[in-house]
Amino acid sequence: MATQIKAPQFPEAVADGTVATWHKQPGDAVAREELLVDIETDKIVLEIVAPADGVLTEIIKGEGEVIDSQELIAMFEEGAKASGSAPAATESESAPAQSDDDQIEDNWGPAVRKLIAENNIDPSKISGTGKGGRITKEDVVKFMEGGAPAKVAPPAKPAAAKPAPGGAVNFDAGDREERRVPMTRLRARVAERLVEAQQTAAMLTTFNEVNMKPVMEMRKNYKDQFEKAHGVRLGFMSFFIKAAVEALKKYPSVNASIDGTDIVYHGYYDIGVAVSSNRGLVVPILKDTDKKNFAEIEAQIVEYGTKAQAGKLSLDEMTGGTFTISNGGVFGSLISTPILNPPQTAILGMHKIQERPMAVNGKVEILPMMYLAVSYDHRMIDGKEAVQFLVTIKDLLEDPARLLLDI
Repeated sequence: MATQIKAPQFPEAVADGTVATWHKQPGDAVAREELLVDIETDKIVLEIVAPADGVLTEIIKGEGEVIDSQELIAMFEEGAKASGSAPAATESESAPAQSDDDQIEDNWGPAVRKLIAENNIDPSKISGTGKGGRITKEDVVKFMEGGAPAKVAPPAKPAAAKPAPGGAVNFDAGDREERRVPMTRLRARVAERLVEAQQTAAMLTTFNEVNMKPVMEMRKNYKDQFEKAHGVRLGFMSFFIKAAVEALKKYPSVNASIDGTDIVYHGYYDIGVAVSSNRGLVVPILKDTDKKNFAEIEAQIVEYGTKAQAGKLSLDEMTGGTFTISNGGVFGSLISTPILNPPQTAILGMHKIQERPMAVNGKVEILPMMYLAVSYDHRMIDGKEAVQFLVTIKDLLEDPARLLLDI
């Protein structure tokens, strides 16, 4: 039975998507729930799986094509079995004879043809693992990664560099090469939103520093008991999230957003945690953090981090948010000015913990210090509120028992 494979229903916040990668090609046998294609939106990558056992018969929308919600992208035959022969015997008999090269190229998928053409590869040097010895996209990628010799390109057009995970490009030492690749939908949307934030918001940043010794000592004293009791490690992020929630309660304008000429005050605390993934920066949302304890927050952070790296975050997990926390310290950043995540009006930047000599009661002590930064929209938040908000977070972290006592 022929079945239409359509794009998913995109939410209102997502206008369209792009076909990122076809994992199957026409004629491939597919098991139920097996991955067919990745659809990339400006927020996440959506996976479309096979509705039943069968064969992918036709790809209507190739890689790189823009698609709308519920648009037809492929045809699928339920219950059919894969065949390594030509599509139809009657057609091949009545059609004009083709050369061997033409027949081989017709049996390649669009992704295979594109890779071979872009990288000037001699297909005769690639061993096909598909049905009937057909070359698949994976065969071409493995050939490129293996460094096997490819067809020599003309001097005026150097061979393209091999793509690396995360969209980076690796070049051979000593070669003067260039590679032009289109931005992913996710990266393009992130770039658009960051530029929008800088152009539309009256953005300022205020800084402070926090002594992390009390939090580090509490974590050291209770981390084993905490992990044994809750099955998750006690990290620093849960302290910052709980401290941010208490500060947001005290200064509700920092938890607000701007909608045109209206100010929207939120009576809930959905905290976005910026995560770096192979596909770019994503900000999954921890919802109702004021109702969650430390263990629940830590467990959700671990879950989101795992999903982000695997590209498994759902649209619901990426939608909303009233305040964002970004931790550049995990990469070694000592201080930075984070950019707002519209339509939010503030973002907290965490940084590297570094021991520094500090004056304490007239004496010099070596303490583990962290610089904190809050970028805020001055249209909504006055400088006084921003400074007091950050000082509140500092005070709570330097006396973390107050987080547990709600004082």
